[in-house]
Amino acid sequence: MTTQLNLTFDPPADLLSRLRANGLPPEVAVSTHTNLRTMVSFNRRSGLRVHAGYAAAPDAVITAIVQWARPWMTRARRQAVSRMLLTFPVHNHAAPTRKPSRRPEAEQPGDAEKLERLRGLHDELNHRHFGGRLSEVPIRLSAKMRRKLGLYEAKANVHGAMIAIGRRHLARGGWKAVTETLLHEMVHQWQDETGRKVDHRAGFWRKAAEVGVGR
Repeated sequence: MTTQLNLTFDPPADLLSRLRANGLPPEVAVSTHTNLRTMVSFNRRSGLRVHAGYAAAPDAVITAIVQWARPWMTRARRQAVSRMLLTFPVHNHAAPTRKPSRRPEAEQPGDAEKLERLRGLHDELNHRHFGGRLSEVPIRLSAKMRRKLGLYEAKANVHGAMIAIGRRHLARGGWKAVTETLLHEMVHQWQDETGRKVDHRAGFWRKAAEVGVGR
């Protein structure tokens, strides 16, 4: 799971002036960040936090940021503003702050054989259900996953794409259950590599049904 970064910076003068010119009150503090997921946030106490990449955004997006800082917006309007903010490619203009490399979990007896089998399953499922078009991605076992059975981290993550399988899931469910979980995560990989949003909405479940993954 991606951890949100808490580094904040003073906004560039041009971004700040554009926000003020579009109606952001002078008493609202502004800071910028380069988080991967949280683009804009507002808190009465800490003020407005906005991704630094919005400095290159058109005026309509700047106006949407100002509107986001208005707590009295209707729910429908806030959803519309949110969609506008998410369409602007902020990461093309301000690269995500990189975290230190993920510390690998301590290897356990039998891990090499299990990971080799998982890589083989990924290759087999890739050719059977995706025409061999999915990329080879790192696969790891995780002892930290208590509720999740598996996880796909998108290629936009600072560490790149990755699939994790819970150790507990493998121990309790066996290889049949893990194979279905791996295929589930590969549908997310397919979403990611075909330019779709990685989620569990209708498009995911259509593809999941097509490859034989149940709900």
